[in-house]
Amino acid sequence: MPSHNSSLNLLGNSASKLPQVPDKNILETFPNRNSQRDYEITLTCPEFTVLCPVTGQPDFGTLTLRYIPDQHCVETKSLKFYLASFRSQHAFGEDVINRIADDLVNVLAPRQLYLHAEYTPRGGISLSIMVTHP
Repeated sequence: MPSHNSSLNLLGNSASKLPQVPDKNILETFPNRNSQRDYEITLTCPEFTVLCPVTGQPDFGTLTLRYIPDQHCVETKSLKFYLASFRSQHAFGEDVINRIADDLVNVLAPRQLYLHAEYTPRGGISLSIMVTHP
């Protein structure tokens, strides 16, 4: 089994800078060597941040991605960079989570995908968003 995949540019590259603009092309994948069976991958990002489009204040949250891969799996460092690119973006949480789900579905073509965002309460209200595919 090879230890290196030439299509992965971020993994092992310590000189990489965090991107400032979200782009699904940041997401890198590697072949799912177990595509003959369904299994679930769960990834959690407890430090997700996006800026409120009205106030400009940061909204902090935890994203949980669960998916059943088909032919490809997402490389986690590229997912980290992709999610970090939202830190300087002004957007509503509902729009951001749906965009992330759409980008992941487009790049991975998973059998199933579930994305959950749990934002830190602001003004005494918690926001939780769940997106599923299909």
